[in-house]
Amino acid sequence: MGKLDGKVALITGGSDGIGLATAQRFVAEGAYVFITGRRKEMLDAAVKKIGEKNVTGIQADASKLDQIDKIYEVIKKEKNTLDIIFANAAVLNLATLPAVTEQQFDDTFDINVKGVLFTVQKALPILKDGSSIIINSSIHSIKGFEAHSLYAASKAAVRSFARCWSVDLKDRKIRVNVLSPGPIKTAMLNHAMGAKNTEELDANFERFVSAVPLGRYGQPDEIAKVALFLASDDSSYITGIELFVDGGLAQI
Repeated sequence: MGKLDGKVALITGGSDGIGLATAQRFVAEGAYVFITGRRKEMLDAAVKKIGEKNVTGIQADASKLDQIDKIYEVIKKEKNTLDIIFANAAVLNLATLPAVTEQQFDDTFDINVKGVLFTVQKALPILKDGSSIIINSSIHSIKGFEAHSLYAASKAAVRSFARCWSVDLKDRKIRVNVLSPGPIKTAMLNHAMGAKNTEELDANFERFVSAVPLGRYGQPDEIAKVALFLASDDSSYITGIELFVDGGLAQI
């Protein structure tokens, strides 16, 4: 018996990194999973890696409402129900305050904030009472890093969503929680390092990891295991929280 036997889940941004690792773990625990991604080649490769049998890939941009509608059209046609949403799709635009552009602002908030809001809102008609909504945030919701102000503000915004939605949806017993990773070995982390070459990237990694109390980076599956906890009945009495999975970086 898996912890998610018979459950249906949606994971946005599921074609790589944390989203892909979570989709693999959810399927292994018995769920049927819909994953989304903007790039078809990556999405197809992710479906193949997960195993194809219990997963559907949907090419969609989480910042566009008509494409979110397309996601739910597919889910309604195939399953007509949802038990779990992992709102994971996000982008990272690096820029110090003097360099921030309107386009960077729009890109960041359209995907990281607007996309999360309408992904959840448009799911409500098929989302079962007692379901679990998980929003992927970041330690940036409470910490400041150079050139990360747009990303950090967007992650603080979705943390606030969870507080309010926990109240909005309490009568339906729908739990809303936030998962906030620290430094996890993904392509986004490489980008966050802002390095110009491999040598600079390695040096930045070494300097950054020295600040992590556990002395290492996390792996995507370590986030997936926590997402599984929040998705399953193991967390049945938990709602409205922000659960940090960061090796202690933002805690100590």
